[in-house]
Amino acid sequence: MSDHATDLATEAFVAHRNLLFTVAYEMLGSAADAEDVLQETWLRWVEVDLAEVRDQRAYLVRITTRQALNRLRTLKRRKEAYVGSWLPEPMLTSPDVAEDVELAESVSMALMLILETLSPTERAVFVLREVFDISYDEIAHAVDKTPAAVRQIAHRARRHVDARRPRSVVTPSETRAALRSLQRALETMDVQGLLDVLAPDVVLVSDGGGVKQAVPNPIFGADKVTRLVRAGLLKLKGALTCELTTVNGNPALVLRMDGEIDGIMAIRVDEGRITGIYYVRNPEKLTRVESETLLTLR
Repeated sequence: MSDHATDLATEAFVAHRNLLFTVAYEMLGSAADAEDVLQETWLRWVEVDLAEVRDQRAYLVRITTRQALNRLRTLKRRKEAYVGSWLPEPMLTSPDVAEDVELAESVSMALMLILETLSPTERAVFVLREVFDISYDEIAHAVDKTPAAVRQIAHRARRHVDARRPRSVVTPSETRAALRSLQRALETMDVQGLLDVLAPDVVLVSDGGGVKQAVPNPIFGADKVTRLVRAGLLKLKGALTCELTTVNGNPALVLRMDGEIDGIMAIRVDEGRITGIYYVRNPEKLTRVESETLLTLR
């Protein structure tokens, strides 16, 4: 490739980089793997004859999708060997992401966990169609299916996701209110305050990755979750502080022990009460919680 062609390829790639990262992250749930996918996308992009490309954005998304699908299969094997529960990698995001309702929901910890229950092809089709509004024809090129097959996959994936979404629309202010109640309960060890904010069928999932202590399996029910949290708080040997932050476009808590980050706690809220608590403690997944990651749907 000539220097001029390389410059044009670089310009196009940089222009769409944040979009491509967002596509890869939503498919993988891992920022580190999304970055690897972008590297692979770049290596293939510089080999493309740009004169033959009618829509550079669509072509780049197509390459990214294919590379992400390849990596999803590797991730599946890695997750099967993962110690304890696996949660998506949290990322500190800008206020712009939080203000974009569609983007914020699409990268929320709750939805990312639902996407984990889809097959790789279902996840790719759902993300491209429902989140990025890519045409069925273009998705078909990306996943090597016919447009008719893609429509069927999209319908099946949408039905699967909708059945597991919260029953009501939750605003950021509702989530923040629930988080503040949770924050007060944690900092003051207020058992009743914790019970008041938790839904009876709440589930707690914690991810230590075998590096930090975490419950190996999800804990279900307000009573069990409260007993577990209380027991954990009683064992603390340092000072626990919690502060509100914005992770994956949604309000969350960053927990610190003696000033050092211990983990990120995201929640799912339904009808004013917490139905899901997702606590990421694995240090390898906390590398993007102190500087903002740029995400976009465009």
